[in-house]
Amino acid sequence: MKKRSVWLFIALMVASIVLAFAFLIDKVTVSASSIALSEQGWKANFSTPLKTSAIDDGDIYLVDQQGKVVKADLTFAENGHSLEVSNLKPGSYTLHVNRNAVKGGFLKSMSINELSFTVHKNLQTVKSEKELEDYLKKVASMYASRNKTNFLGETLEMEASSEDKSSANSEGESNYSETNNQVEGVDEADMVKTDGEYIYTIMNGRVDITDIRNPKSMAKMSGIPAAEDFYPSQLFLHEDTLIVLGDHHIPYEYSDVSEPTEKLIIAPFSNSTNVRFYDVSNPQKPTMVREIGAEGYLNGARKTDNMLYFVTNISPNYWAWEQGDDVEVRPYTFDSEIDAKAAPMDLSNISILPGSLEGTYSIITAMDLNNPKDSKIETKGYLGGSQSMYMTKESLYLTAPVYLPIDQNNQMNRTMMWNPSASNTEIFKFELDGTNISFASSGEVDGMLLNQFSMDEHEDYFRVVTTKGFAWDEETPSENNLYILDAGMKQVGAIEGLAKGERIYSARFMGDKAYMVTFKQTDPLFVMDLSSPTSPKVLGELKIPGFSNYLHPLDENHLIGFGYDTKSIPGEKGQPPRIVTGGMKISLFDVSDFNNPKEQDIEIIGDQGTYSPLQYDHKALFQHRGKGFYGFPITLYEGINKDGYGEFAGEGALMYEITAENGIQEVANMINERRPDQPYEDWEKSIQRMVYVGDTLYTISAKEIKSFDLKTFKEIGIVTY
Repeated sequence: MKKRSVWLFIALMVASIVLAFAFLIDKVTVSASSIALSEQGWKANFSTPLKTSAIDDGDIYLVDQQGKVVKADLTFAENGHSLEVSNLKPGSYTLHVNRNAVKGGFLKSMSINELSFTVHKNLQTVKSEKELEDYLKKVASMYASRNKTNFLGETLEMEASSEDKSSANSEGESNYSETNNQVEGVDEADMVKTDGEYIYTIMNGRVDITDIRNPKSMAKMSGIPAAEDFYPSQLFLHEDTLIVLGDHHIPYEYSDVSEPTEKLIIAPFSNSTNVRFYDVSNPQKPTMVREIGAEGYLNGARKTDNMLYFVTNISPNYWAWEQGDDVEVRPYTFDSEIDAKAAPMDLSNISILPGSLEGTYSIITAMDLNNPKDSKIETKGYLGGSQSMYMTKESLYLTAPVYLPIDQNNQMNRTMMWNPSASNTEIFKFELDGTNISFASSGEVDGMLLNQFSMDEHEDYFRVVTTKGFAWDEETPSENNLYILDAGMKQVGAIEGLAKGERIYSARFMGDKAYMVTFKQTDPLFVMDLSSPTSPKVLGELKIPGFSNYLHPLDENHLIGFGYDTKSIPGEKGQPPRIVTGGMKISLFDVSDFNNPKEQDIEIIGDQGTYSPLQYDHKALFQHRGKGFYGFPITLYEGINKDGYGEFAGEGALMYEITAENGIQEVANMINERRPDQPYEDWEKSIQRMVYVGDTLYTISAKEIKSFDLKTFKEIGIVTY
């Protein structure tokens, strides 16, 4: 009996040692695309770095479809975390990685020892439904571990730039307002458009048309009533055609589902972005002539000359797969001139983008607007996802995150708090020629792209700013980078490692200069010289309190920054100071001396709580370049209550004259003070946009449009809805 107890004790000890040893072993995870192009090569990212000697030692090697070892160019990047393979002919390959290739390999185990991928000369369309489903199933398992928001829900949105031909720099001045677009000649969809005689608006799910030919006696037209199955969100105006973009719900159809599952009840439909075309040659009787749609939520829409382009994103129903349902994984499209119902796309119009492991579709639709009822439509679906969109007249750029694997040590932190994966960014370039959409090339940059204004094209070079890592991560502080890529999306120049521990809040590209604002405790404004694309450099830096969410060019030597003032609150018991936002801040930056940028003038508006839509939506900026006027809607908070916050004081709009000579001068205060019984803003009367026609200014809210004399700013008319 005693002998038996001894053996039992030994067995338990051995089991404990084995179990403890198992916990010490880290699992090395890998992420890599299954598709690559021969010109751009293939890349795999590892959670644990590999030994630089692993290739020469034979612990990493590549074989072709016949199992023969291939002599290709294998190089390490990111301190061994990435392996890049180039000079490959089209074909199928498998990369073999032994455990000895991993640093600290004795205590490491590989999640995958063989990585298979296919190299094509050009982007290929999907050949079969099985190929499509195989790809989607490969990426489906990766979604659960991804968190695409920043820590504590902080969104990585900012304002940045356009090319040097930005509409803000146009010398011509129209007799009426245009949207504050990013690129000259590329119109962006918005909630308000005008042709100088009528104002077209989307408010509360309805489309209104207002006759403004007599500013003192404006008149409501018939408008377009709200519909149960269509929620309008954005507008374009093209000659006598009003283009309305909105959300449309497509019910899921599952023939093999006898009883609705829990998830089917929660999400009984998919979303489609539909576009309705109205003939408004008689604004009193708008007539719909056509409706088209593409499944997914709207990423962005642009109009150039007589062409309309819009991009949607949609993820197939992975949850239905898990429950064994038979689902359609191709995205749906719709055209009222073809059929009354939406139909799945042909496989011949679907491709898998190289370098990405995103299971989300980016659907690009192009339409000729010369004859909306009968004109040609082209729709292409690309698996690879997209977050930000940038477009010129000739090119369209979409970005997708490349999530970096997490090692086991960080994985435990992820289970203890909301801690998202770091990612790089894949940038996909498409060439546009009317309705012809063709994939051109792609490239990867370190760090996370923030939004459309982070991108810029100038003289055949693509420039981009990114933040690598997270500002709150003290172990590996964030840093900010600028990259320059050539027409083939190959990196030719870079500035890396700026403002460690901070993130980008805004940037502006102007010709061969770039301006970037980062923030954590102060607002560094960086001035960068990009005149030599292969060797960009920082010229100057300015540190000031506060930060700018949006930078707008005044002229070639001056920038206007719109953002927040900040205050430093002393820390208690030896803790570092706490930074809090104050009122809204306007800064006029003088960058005539690139080495020594200056904050020439400032304006602080209100106290903590004051905000404007301009701080997150550049299209909320009113500008009249001929008069030097810049205005925006605003909600004002003033004073500090017992809880340390400002109190609601009023809402409306402000107008400033901003010039290099006289700085920032307020010319009109159109803020309505709060009523005694009004604790918060009245959303229906909150101004959303301002436009001008001739010498008349118009403010637009959900409930009313007011007209003002643009010289005296006295109210001269009102129309209510």
